[in-house]
Amino acid sequence: MKKGLLVLLSSLLLSTASFASDNMAKGLNVVITSQDAQTQIMGMVLSMMTLKQNKEVNMTLCSNAGDLAVKGMESPILKPQDKSPKMMLQALIKQGAKVQVCPLYLPNASKDESVLLEGITVAKPDEVAKKLLDKDYQNLSY
Repeated sequence: MKKGLLVLLSSLLLSTASFASDNMAKGLNVVITSQDAQTQIMGMVLSMMTLKQNKEVNMTLCSNAGDLAVKGMESPILKPQDKSPKMMLQALIKQGAKVQVCPLYLPNASKDESVLLEGITVAKPDEVAKKLLDKDYQNLSY
């Protein structure tokens, strides 16, 4: 009986430690390239949930998703939150997410850094690669 109880208690402790270590990531790296508003907002929603868990979010917007970073560019309002991907992006920045556009976006869209929303910078590929390879972060790509 004692031996069975000891085995059960040991198993419980090991599984609890395993569950605790599952959430040890420092944060989330999110790369969004999709033009689709529903896809974009899903990346934003998951990023917001990550921030609410006191984790870091590093977001890189590339290709058509780079338009979200540009002043004056609109994105559609979606249900059920009645928010657009751009509105969610701005909320993420206010909550501390680090948001960048791919270095290829601006020159290929015939734009410069002056068009970027406040809080958004141009990514440095070596820094993005370093974060993506960092095992302390989870990676999502949309």
